[in-house]
Amino acid sequence: MLQTKRSSEQLLLFFLVFWAIINIIQAAFVELHADEAYYWMYSRFLDWGYFDHPPMVAVFIKLGDTLFHNSLGLRLITIITSTLSVYLLWKTVSRYTQNFKLFALLFSAVVLFHVYGFITTPDSPLFFFTVLFFYVYQRYAEEDKVKWALLLALIIACLLYSKYHGILVLFFTILSNFKLLRRPSFWLIVVVSIVAFLPHIIWQIDNNYPSFYYHVIDRNADFYKFKFTSEYVLAQLALAGPLVGWFLYKSAVQLKSSDAFIKAIKFNFYGIFVFFLFSTFKGRVEAHWTLPAMLCLFILAYIEIGRKPVPRWFNYLAIVNIVLIIAVRLILVFPIDALMKVKVVAYYFGTKQWAAQIKEKAGTFPVIFTDSFQVPSRYNYYTYSTKGFGYDSRYYRKNQYDIWPLEDSIRNRKAYYVLSQSHGDHVKQDTIATDKGMFYGVWINKVRTYQKIAINLSEVPEAWKRGETKKVTLEITNPYHEPVSLGNAGEEWKCFLEYGFKKDGNFVYFKTFTADVSQLIIAPNATVRVGGMMKIPEEPGKYKLIFSLRTEPFSGGRNSGMITADVK
Repeated sequence: MLQTKRSSEQLLLFFLVFWAIINIIQAAFVELHADEAYYWMYSRFLDWGYFDHPPMVAVFIKLGDTLFHNSLGLRLITIITSTLSVYLLWKTVSRYTQNFKLFALLFSAVVLFHVYGFITTPDSPLFFFTVLFFYVYQRYAEEDKVKWALLLALIIACLLYSKYHGILVLFFTILSNFKLLRRPSFWLIVVVSIVAFLPHIIWQIDNNYPSFYYHVIDRNADFYKFKFTSEYVLAQLALAGPLVGWFLYKSAVQLKSSDAFIKAIKFNFYGIFVFFLFSTFKGRVEAHWTLPAMLCLFILAYIEIGRKPVPRWFNYLAIVNIVLIIAVRLILVFPIDALMKVKVVAYYFGTKQWAAQIKEKAGTFPVIFTDSFQVPSRYNYYTYSTKGFGYDSRYYRKNQYDIWPLEDSIRNRKAYYVLSQSHGDHVKQDTIATDKGMFYGVWINKVRTYQKIAINLSEVPEAWKRGETKKVTLEITNPYHEPVSLGNAGEEWKCFLEYGFKKDGNFVYFKTFTADVSQLIIAPNATVRVGGMMKIPEEPGKYKLIFSLRTEPFSGGRNSGMITADVK
């Protein structure tokens, strides 16, 4: 047994070095995913929270990017924590059976582990802190000691600072062992973790709960399609290993154990997969959201398969599975002309050149992109600036660009406005041919945008009668440090106060809110009340109403939340 343990430790060291090297190569030579560029922007404005996610990903990126500004620097902490995760996973599962060759084979076969071996998104710290949580919980379940409780509390805080999905891990772990509630140390964990997470909660309060409103309220569910469920199931099989994933699931289900730790892993395994399975009935579920459950799948499958002789056919099939994954990873490093027509491959090439081409036209002036938080982020990363701004129209969703002070740096100033379609034949525009497609740029000498102005109904009507012309009062709040005029006298770009009704996921129309705002000037940080008329849709049904300030040449922002209107 001693010789086996020594041999396993040697193989572990070799695998850790190999895993780190392959991820370093990948990180250094593969261009950033657009989401990574967005999270790099997070690191430029460090805060206790962001519109979409908690701040841990920003910390990961900031630490590496401070050392050197390139793709390897951005991904450095992910590589380190991913490698450490392998070590912790081995220390966790080797208590049950020691077969490192099987461990390495299974770990390398899981597609999702390769993705978050170097890609840096909120799932990267989620991956690490979930592994660390299970590692420490395994010891806490055995020993009710304060040292494990305090360490677990800090890890829980880090887990929640990584991604909100971490709450599922905590919920199903507690559900698996209600005896924890009898431990005084458990309540110490609760108190310490809440105190540690308090800065993020305060940030949410100070910013009017943007993450809650986006994820829970404003995020509209799609009408159910069977493919939401079928694609989810197939994706989970593929991400566990396109050739061997089915065997991992089969083995995980077969494992029987009364061990408290294994019970927690089983609850997380079933609970998280089923939770997101039911979520497909409300809309599309991103395949990688099940990352913590995929870790549980790996742990359960390894223990079950390792308890008996491993089938020879499985070894061969797993090796082929790994070769396929490595081949895909190499394709993203070394471009093959024949594959550049494949959209998912071409996505990772040419962004740096694209940003340079646009910067050549824009110079040092700000650049406005529309309806994307990814495109301006990629521009910012590859020009090492914060000159790119994402204008979010009423047809798009809000994001962190609606919170950052970037709009203040372009309002009433000269900027370069870039679209992926023509601005129109009547406009003098630049045509920029790039590997990412054709882009069109125009100059705006004095930008007029009011993205952050908030519009609310002073009182939401109880009844919405179809076809009715309804009188309502709006409360319009100016959050800027300068007065805002909604009138158009002397303005090059006109402003229009509009409203729109959304039904079945699409806006039925936008119309001008009938009110006299030609002389309206709103003082800094002030709120004014404006009465006016609007037309209710002719067709009955459940609608979402929003108010919008449309300033030329843009398509109008989303200046209110979604207001439910049941038209009868």
